[in-house]
Amino acid sequence: MIKVLTKRASIQYDVTIFQTPKYRENKGHTEVYRTTIPANSREQCLAETFSRFNVTDRIPANYQGRFLSTGDIVLIDEGRGGQHYYQLKPGGWFPINRIVLL
Repeated sequence: MIKVLTKRASIQYDVTIFQTPKYRENKGHTEVYRTTIPANSREQCLAETFSRFNVTDRIPANYQGRFLSTGDIVLIDEGRGGQHYYQLKPGGWFPINRIVLL
């Protein structure tokens, strides 16, 4: 019962997706979509982002990018909490430096 009462509310994470023009390119990432994702943690936000943009029925109508794949980058902007960049690699999401986008 205590877990139910102290359960942390979902946070609206500001998420930006960066992709290259073609699969598996290392340079040339450009912003393709920005949205908010409700989640309890960054890890859950990344999982929800992957799920939302890799299932045809869940992709927003105005999304112009492709399915998320290896090499794509997600920016999670937490406002005062900072900006966190993650790149999809074999094995999951890994934190990266912003410099990789340049």
